[in-house]
Amino acid sequence: MFRHLAAAVTALAAVTAAPAAATPGLVPAADREVAFTVDGTTAYGTLHVPEHRPGQRLRAALLLPGSGPTDRDGNQPPVSSPNTLTQLADALDGEAIATLRFDKYGTGRTGLGAYRDHPEELDYPAFVRQAQAAYESLRDQPETDPHELLVVGHSEGAMTGLVLGGTVRPRPVGLALLQPQAIRMLDLVALQLKAQVSEATRQGQFTPEQQRTVHTAIDAAVTSLRENLPLETTDLPPAIGRLFEAFQGPNARFVDSDDAVYPPDIAAALRPGTNVLLTCGTNDAQVPCATTNALTTALRHAHAGGPGRVTLPAVDHLMHDPDHPDTLAPPVLDSLHRLTRH
Repeated sequence: MFRHLAAAVTALAAVTAAPAAATPGLVPAADREVAFTVDGTTAYGTLHVPEHRPGQRLRAALLLPGSGPTDRDGNQPPVSSPNTLTQLADALDGEAIATLRFDKYGTGRTGLGAYRDHPEELDYPAFVRQAQAAYESLRDQPETDPHELLVVGHSEGAMTGLVLGGTVRPRPVGLALLQPQAIRMLDLVALQLKAQVSEATRQGQFTPEQQRTVHTAIDAAVTSLRENLPLETTDLPPAIGRLFEAFQGPNARFVDSDDAVYPPDIAAALRPGTNVLLTCGTNDAQVPCATTNALTTALRHAHAGGPGRVTLPAVDHLMHDPDHPDTLAPPVLDSLHRLTRH
């Protein structure tokens, strides 16, 4: 969860064909390395172009990663490699939709760029500007139709996609908000932590009184961070105390600026009729379905188009289910198809 605005965009570079046999008369599917520059940093990504007719302009989607140091493929090496964005690109290839995914700040080939010597100045709006530059790069690719662009974001990337949906030009025709960060960041962190403490209490690790004390201390820590007050961690378990302490210092600017965004308010800027898919998984402990209620209501008031909120049975935050622990679950693929067929 941790680490608006014209941007100079420069598209580069070399084509590497995917090792698939081409259908006679069609251009084979291929990946191309692209680069774009914003705020003095060059970001690098992968443009995937499905098989298509020569000269054909394709629908295209910008893929935005979740929170933390998540790279263009949706991975945080060496800790986690679910290949979330790679799998989304593969799924959209089947819908004849080109995709661009990129290494955001602090990941992959992009790294910290202009923020390398002062990472404490990196804030959430910088990531939004970077995503906007990526959208503009996708818009300007020779194979893409600039009037048929989508934004597909996962977790924090879904919140960024929602911001882009109301600011970029041309406006995207559709948004996929997959397991989105749909409330303020620190509220979501508090909810997640309280759920963990409640489960630990159920298992006998805390008494009910200790649980109430920790819950109160979590709320107090959130208030301290928002009001720039001294942080008191005495009543917090050490791991939770260290987490809140990590939100200070070099990370404070990012945390403050991310927490300032309330996604239901952002929905009001969408163009009426924008098709929006919002997914929530019943096994998602990080973004419970209930956290998307206010955003769902705001999208309805903004007159967004369908398919709207889709509840995914037994699907977790990485969009897996028990029968598909390493790939996108079928309900996820079906929900994407429901958006793209609009």
